[in-house]
Amino acid sequence: MFAVFVLVGGLAGGAYLTVHRPGRQPTEVAQQQVVGQPIDPIEEQQAQRQATDGYRQQKMREEASRSAARDAKQRAAAGGEHAAAVAGDADAAKKAEDQKKAGSSGTSGGSVGPVPTSCKEYSGNRATGCTLMLQAGFKLDQMACLDKLWTRESGWNVHASNPSGAYGIPQALPGDSMASYGDDWQDNPVTQIKWGLNYIKNRYSTPCGAWDHSQSTGWY
Repeated sequence: MFAVFVLVGGLAGGAYLTVHRPGRQPTEVAQQQVVGQPIDPIEEQQAQRQATDGYRQQKMREEASRSAARDAKQRAAAGGEHAAAVAGDADAAKKAEDQKKAGSSGTSGGSVGPVPTSCKEYSGNRATGCTLMLQAGFKLDQMACLDKLWTRESGWNVHASNPSGAYGIPQALPGDSMASYGDDWQDNPVTQIKWGLNYIKNRYSTPCGAWDHSQSTGWY
């Protein structure tokens, strides 16, 4: 019986010492239970590498997006330039066609009739007019227009007059304005023609330009 008592008492004392060991607080035991295992360095490096790779991939996606936007903008600009070039070609073609039509009808300085091979095809005041026209710097293809113009105005008659005061082959108005080319302006076809060619050059550039205006308005 005594042995049983000693055994029971020893077990109880051991249990008490285990729970209430001197110098060891219950909170320390709790803290030991709460604190986890230390982080594995290899796992930490892997996590950092994954974070870095994710950041790089994000930057790459952003740069790809910006590059795509720039490419789209450049393609749009190139498309606009191409469209402008096509429009410009169309305008140029239209202008060329208009000039071609103008040349065939006598506008913009083009001839309105067969171009003479030389001034020898004309006679009288017409031959004189053709020669002086070439000396004034006009080409032979302008003679057809000049012939039509002054045939309508005066029939190349040096004494042709008009109630308005116009006079001579070019129908200068007033007639005495031709005196700047000579005192014989009333009778000399050379004086009258030189004045008339200068008038045409200053106002219409070419005889065909003057003829075109005469066709549109009835005067030049």
